[in-house]
Amino acid sequence: MAATLCGKLLLRQGWLPVTHCVRHGSKAVTRHRKPMHFLKQKLLAVTEYVPPKPSASKRRVPQVKPHQEESGLAVLLKREVQSIFQECKMIAVVHNSATNAEEMLHLKHRLRKHGITVRFFPNQVMRAFLEDSQYSNMEPLFIGPTVLLVSKEPKVKEMLQGLRAVPQMVLMGACIENTLLSLQGLVSYSKLPSLATVQGQVVSALSLQTSQTAAVLQHHPARLSALLQQYVTQKGQEGTPGGSDGKAGEMTPV
Repeated sequence: MAATLCGKLLLRQGWLPVTHCVRHGSKAVTRHRKPMHFLKQKLLAVTEYVPPKPSASKRRVPQVKPHQEESGLAVLLKREVQSIFQECKMIAVVHNSATNAEEMLHLKHRLRKHGITVRFFPNQVMRAFLEDSQYSNMEPLFIGPTVLLVSKEPKVKEMLQGLRAVPQMVLMGACIENTLLSLQGLVSYSKLPSLATVQGQVVSALSLQTSQTAAVLQHHPARLSALLQQYVTQKGQEGTPGGSDGKAGEMTPV
C-alpha cells in the first residue's frame, strides 16, 4: 500500500530517474593499420624469391603435332575437288545464310539452264586441298557454310543474275580461268563483251586497216598510170594536125 502511494506521488510530481541510458553510434574507422617497421621491410625485400632466368643456350623445342591420317571419304572428296579445279574454268564461292531447301532447289534449276552446277564440300576438305595447291589464296573464303558454283565456261553474268533472286546467298569471290576475282571484279568481268563479239571487232579492225593499206599502196601507181594516159592522149591530139600540114607542104610546088 505504501509503495503504491509513493509511486503515484512521484509520477504526479514529474520525477525522473537520475541516470539515463544513451546509446551512441560507432565511428566509421575504429582501427588504423600501423605502418610496417623499416627493418621488417628490409628483411622481406632481401628474402624475396627471384625466379632464375632461362639460359640463352637452351632453345625452345617446337611441339610436333601428331599426324592424323585422312579417312577414305576425305581422300575421295579431295580427288573430286581436284578434278573440278582442273576441268572447270569458273569456280565461285558463295556463303549460304540460312537458305531453305525450296529456295536452293529453285536456284539449282535456274543455274543448271546455263550450265552452272551447285556443289557442296566440307570446309576441312577444301582447306586441305587448297593449302598445298596454287589456289591457296582462296582458303580464307571457306568460313562457315559455303557452296561452290562451278561451270566449264566462265558464265559470270548468268551466275550474278541467278544469285540476285536469292539474297541469302552471298557471293564471296571466284576463280575465273586461274585468276582470283573479288565481287567487284566479277561485276566488272560480267560487263565485258563476249569472246565472239571481241573477235568480230578485231577482225573488222584488221580488215579495215588492210583495205586502207591496199588503197594507199595502189594510189600512186593508179595516179601515175592516169597521168601517163592523159599525156599520151594530149600528145596524140597535138601530133595529128601537125603531121597533115607537113604533108601538104611537101606536095605544093615552090
